[in-house]
Amino acid sequence: MQRNLKAFILFGAALIWVCGGGMAMAMVMNPPTFSQYFGELIFYITGDWEKWGGLFTFLQGNQYFMYGFLLLITVIPAIFAMHLLIVGAKHFDHSGNQILFFPLFARIVHFIGAASFSALTITGLLIVSGQFFDGGSFIRLARFIHIFAAITAFPAVISMLIIWFKDMLPAPCDIKWIFILGGYLSKKKVPVPAKKFNAGQKMWFWCAIPGGLIMLATGYIIWDFSLPLDIIRMSTLLHNVLGMIIVAFFLTHCYMSIFAIAGSLESMKTGYKPEEEVHILHSLHKYKESDVIPPPAHH
Repeated sequence: MQRNLKAFILFGAALIWVCGGGMAMAMVMNPPTFSQYFGELIFYITGDWEKWGGLFTFLQGNQYFMYGFLLLITVIPAIFAMHLLIVGAKHFDHSGNQILFFPLFARIVHFIGAASFSALTITGLLIVSGQFFDGGSFIRLARFIHIFAAITAFPAVISMLIIWFKDMLPAPCDIKWIFILGGYLSKKKVPVPAKKFNAGQKMWFWCAIPGGLIMLATGYIIWDFSLPLDIIRMSTLLHNVLGMIIVAFFLTHCYMSIFAIAGSLESMKTGYKPEEEVHILHSLHKYKESDVIPPPAHH
């Protein structure tokens, strides 16, 4: 395994060296100006910008973004409502030992991130539906709140990336978790293959954190009117499409965190999960004895 990995790395390095050497030789023989080089690079990445203008006008003019978001916020909650009625929430014994999952700093960061993402989602939906509300001061207020929420979300996103990067890396057990959908389609409480964070939480993390940073970058570009119009259009397209993906994951995360597990909001507040919940939903998580606190003594 290590030999194959080393061979792959060496092959990649050789390929980069050869390609880079060829490009460098071409530049020495026929040196381009900086503007030419930048233009060719952007064209290679994005293609013909004028095509984006037509696509943007088609999607925005027909309000397809608004209909797409409306479909998401209608269908996804309906599916989860059916799950809650048919399967129901999972209940665990909260009277026994409690296991520390989220230290104080992580809880504060998560709260700021949750509040920011909620504000961004709500105001983003209002902004994309601005034509339905006929614009006006209400939508302008939503825009200002959207910008403020983006500013507060940035440090939270960076902090969560640092705090949970290691725990969010993929693991073999995640594949098993996906195949059984975390056991959420069954009323039985059977140990699920998951470490501190399950595959669903990891998918949300890798969607929200890198995706959130891209959303922040494209959102900044959208407000920078000094840039060429086609760049703003392209950024708006990416912002809206990625926004749909993040909203879908966000709604899923909210349902799983608030409704699918009874009492889970308490663990977000205190940082502790009941021992039974950990042994069932995070059966592969290895915690320290110092992270366990016994139930309060009854007199």
